[in-house]
Amino acid sequence: MIFELKPKSIGITREQVWTAWKRIKQRGKGVGVDNVTIDMIEKNPRKYLYPVWNQMSSGCYFPPAVREVSIPKADGKERILGIPTMCDRVAQEVIRAELEQELEPHFHQSSYGYRPGKSAHQALEACAKNCWDRWYVVDVDIKGFFDNIDHAKMMEILHKYTSKKHILLYCERWLKAPVLRIDGETDTARKKGTPQGGVISPLLANLYLHEVFDSWMCRLPQSRSS
Repeated sequence: MIFELKPKSIGITREQVWTAWKRIKQRGKGVGVDNVTIDMIEKNPRKYLYPVWNQMSSGCYFPPAVREVSIPKADGKERILGIPTMCDRVAQEVIRAELEQELEPHFHQSSYGYRPGKSAHQALEACAKNCWDRWYVVDVDIKGFFDNIDHAKMMEILHKYTSKKHILLYCERWLKAPVLRIDGETDTARKKGTPQGGVISPLLANLYLHEVFDSWMCRLPQSRSS
């Protein structure tokens, strides 16, 4: 094992970091503001991953700035993504994996996005079935959803679903992490948005949507057929 065994104030283990790294290196290879690549970490994992574990398990990990990039969309428009550093992606994956276990039992069965064991094909099958059971369809698109999630509201919701201090601590730091904009300016005073491209962002977005939409819809009185 590449890590030293020392008592830490937060129960994040070396194995969690190592498992997170194995998952991250199989995904996107885009580099963050530090230009550290997968190959660089592969050649010297102790140099890069030991500080992640050491800082996270001590409560002193602070995420570096997220690099903003623009990618073209099929309709000719552009989508803004936030690319964390490779090591920050590992840190996010550690917390994401732990938090997901707490949140999954609460999510609605009709929620398919960014969930384990769920796929777009399953969502289409459910839509096809619902079209036979219902006489109407409601199509809703939330414009700029990831970009407009309110940080204060997000943390308020998160406190309802977990009491783990290290999860709350790091999620808040990721929400507030500075962003290196495309124009070269660094935004350090963000109060909304979770970067689309961050590892923890889809799970936080799902929780936000669950609370403000899915749960609300479930509380609405069901219409009766005439």
